[in-house]
Amino acid sequence: MARIVMFWLLQFVWMLSLCCSAFNSQDYTDALAKSILFFEGQRSGKLPSNQRLAWRGDSALSDGTPEHVDLVGGYYDAGDNVKFGLPMAFTTTMLAWSVIEFGSAMQGEIQNARAAIRWSTDYLLKAATATPGTLYVQVGDPNVDHKCWERPEDMDTARNVYKVSTKNPGSDVAAEMSAALAAGSIAFKDSDPSYSSKLLQTAMKVFDFADKYRGSYSDSLGSVVCPFYCSYSGYHDELLWGASWLHKASQNHSYLAYIQSNGHTLGADDDDFSFSWDDKRVGTKILLSKVFLAPKNILQNITSFHLINMFYLNFLQNFLDTNAEQFQLYKIHSDNFICSLIPGSSGLQAQYTAGGLLYKATESNLQYVTSTAFLLLTYAKYLKSDTGNVHCGTSTFTRDNLISLAKKQVDYVLGENPNKMSYMVGFGKRYPEHVHHRGSSLPSKRAHADPIACNDGFRFLYSGLPNPNILVGAILGGPDNRDSFADDRNNYQQSEPATYINAPFVGALAFFAGAPATPISH
Repeated sequence: MARIVMFWLLQFVWMLSLCCSAFNSQDYTDALAKSILFFEGQRSGKLPSNQRLAWRGDSALSDGTPEHVDLVGGYYDAGDNVKFGLPMAFTTTMLAWSVIEFGSAMQGEIQNARAAIRWSTDYLLKAATATPGTLYVQVGDPNVDHKCWERPEDMDTARNVYKVSTKNPGSDVAAEMSAALAAGSIAFKDSDPSYSSKLLQTAMKVFDFADKYRGSYSDSLGSVVCPFYCSYSGYHDELLWGASWLHKASQNHSYLAYIQSNGHTLGADDDDFSFSWDDKRVGTKILLSKVFLAPKNILQNITSFHLINMFYLNFLQNFLDTNAEQFQLYKIHSDNFICSLIPGSSGLQAQYTAGGLLYKATESNLQYVTSTAFLLLTYAKYLKSDTGNVHCGTSTFTRDNLISLAKKQVDYVLGENPNKMSYMVGFGKRYPEHVHHRGSSLPSKRAHADPIACNDGFRFLYSGLPNPNILVGAILGGPDNRDSFADDRNNYQQSEPATYINAPFVGALAFFAGAPATPISH
């Protein structure tokens, strides 16, 4: 009886959160624009004439020189000046996925979103094609970089170049790069078909490299990628993730066959409850669940509208008969992930703060919040034409419940929290002012033309003054498990932004920016 009462109480809370939100579509549209603008603050290389964050300048214009290749461009991952390949590729995949699923709701921001993707895919193309049998995966030694506090425009540390090869493989980073290029090809399919084709062809080659020469990049590059971006989950998840994106991008059945043949050994049977730059298992299950749901939905629509083309109908029915068991597995695991998140579910594993924030880690917790919100909304979209339900033991949750939970997380980030603080810089009336970010915390070149040397910048790190340059749209690591947040530049666990925190949030914000103003019915 107590469980039933709790279930209906949670239903009421969800409904209340929808009808009484502190934010409207204009707020979400504003946040969406800012979340994309943030990526301009992370740009490396020669900045374009339409650069909007004017306090940033050109930087790292000689990247790749030690290897006699052009590796100029791409993104700095967070508050430092290193270009890490694994999180950059994941960021790119998530930006592209945001456009693929919710681009139609981005309206005037779609061009900026594509520009953010392209800044990275242009770089990844160079990294993947500069030298045969080699993939460039990092520029800059973090152990040296982290000993300095200097603007990217002033960098005087060595820009070492790191790569994986046939002899020193990196299936994790290579397969993620393949996923990024494949997802990017879908994002540009209509707007730039030629570029889209180039991305897809390169993605296929990079995936072949990742699959043929198997190994983790942490094994050969551990001294410079660990503990920063070690491949803790191994490379199996990236191989399945990469193949899934190539199937979606190419519709080549060889990738479907690869998934069917290799899925069980690459993690298809595993339940997992977090999604990040390191672990792609949950994201892959959500992505592949559509392979099961889409033909089923089309079949239902054809039958319900009596638009029966017998050849097409037989083809779809045969697809379902042949692939149902394999791909229903991904639907089941996706449901299990959802059940692990929803309060009141018998499968609940997630922890929430008293203020309602999903909490998984002491460091950069909001990366899990933004990625989870994106997956909730994407899965809700996939369920739209199906039954729309997720079964968790004896409880049933609708797609609207998923949307409600995602909305609560999005709204928390934007300021509907115990601190009444937005964790997106530049959004709302109150937001963090002491961001752990070199370029933002140091005077810009326009304000201070002379170089600021490696050690001279630390006085700005330790200063109690607000950052002189506003890194608009940056989402920081976020509060602790008690909803407490120290607006302290030295507390990087809470105050450092990262591209992979923002990327999935772009899609989540686009969803709510395009959502109807009226409450969702239950």
